[in-house]
Amino acid sequence: MQYIALIHKNADTRPTSAEWEQFFEVAGKTGLFQGGSEIGSRQTIGNKAVPDTSQTVGGYMRFDSETLEPLLRLLDQHPVVKHGGTIELFTMPKS
Repeated sequence: MQYIALIHKNADTRPTSAEWEQFFEVAGKTGLFQGGSEIGSRQTIGNKAVPDTSQTVGGYMRFDSETLEPLLRLLDQHPVVKHGGTIELFTMPKS
């Protein structure tokens, strides 16, 4: 199953560079991590107004995992979670 994790900007304190490096090293070794990025400026397309997601979401990460448990264990170690913040995890159904 494929997953996308939205990383919220609501941590109590900022993770250090060392914490991010350590997490990416661990995530890479699991084979679950499939990439991600910070979120930059936005552009809306269409006529309806929507909330500016970039005000609350700072980045995303993609994962592949046959079962949810190893991914949840990995995300428990995520720097934003360790600093009191929130990650939203979504399944990416195959159509």
